[in-house]
Amino acid sequence: MARSDIRYNYVIGDVQGCFEALKALLKEIRFDPDQDFIWFAGDLVARGENSVGALRFIKKLCERGSAATVLGNHDLNLLACARGIKEVKAKDRTQEVIDAIDSDDLIDWLRKQPLCLFPNEQTILTHAGIPCIWDAAQTSELSKEIQDILGNEDFAVLDSFLEQMYGTQPDIWSDDLEGNERYRVITNYLTRMRLTDQHGRLEFSFKDDLNEPMPKGFKPWFEFESKAAKTHHVFFGHWAALMGKTISAQIQNVDGGCVWGNKLLACRLEDQHMFAVDNPASGI
Repeated sequence: MARSDIRYNYVIGDVQGCFEALKALLKEIRFDPDQDFIWFAGDLVARGENSVGALRFIKKLCERGSAATVLGNHDLNLLACARGIKEVKAKDRTQEVIDAIDSDDLIDWLRKQPLCLFPNEQTILTHAGIPCIWDAAQTSELSKEIQDILGNEDFAVLDSFLEQMYGTQPDIWSDDLEGNERYRVITNYLTRMRLTDQHGRLEFSFKDDLNEPMPKGFKPWFEFESKAAKTHHVFFGHWAALMGKTISAQIQNVDGGCVWGNKLLACRLEDQHMFAVDNPASGI
């Protein structure tokens, strides 16, 4: 939980290394780190103009007690690249983080961040959302399993997970799952999910907006009755095509597609007011 003396809480969507946009957004909301608190929805790094600058800045905010973040799929990909398990793709523009003089500190901090946070007793935040089959308590418990692995002091445990993290199977949750299969599906739900079927089975190919045809039997995860949304206001990023859409009174997207030339968004929790800024570095 955040400090008890805060003035405003803001949930900020996918930064993706768009450091200039982040600075512009903080100016727009008149952010005061001594009075306000930011909850980042993950994907701190990747295809923006300055991932290392954004990561350093967010790390400092978190360490001074003015922010917290969940991890997104791009953050996990950076961890895998930093550990030598994957090669950095040029389009991801994260080699600068790995080459930085403070790379070890940045990566060590990043790997210890959670996949799920509760900004307040009524609100839950993950990067990609929560499958309809999980309630908030189960989401929190399962996310801690991944957090414990990522932050393990034995790097062999971390590397074993990262090596097996990629893949689309299993594509549905079962309480009987064990080991890397269990960890993979938890990670996929919380960091990669867009479409599921009514039983929570994942579909990974669809990334478009809601007007495009979807594979038969699959719909956006939030169109099924949500156990988590019965008790909590669910915030998520990840799906840029949604452009910060308010899904329902209980479900809110905060990914404005900033890295694609659109908006970086912040939702003020106290009144649900949405702030948006253009990306000053768009096109760089």
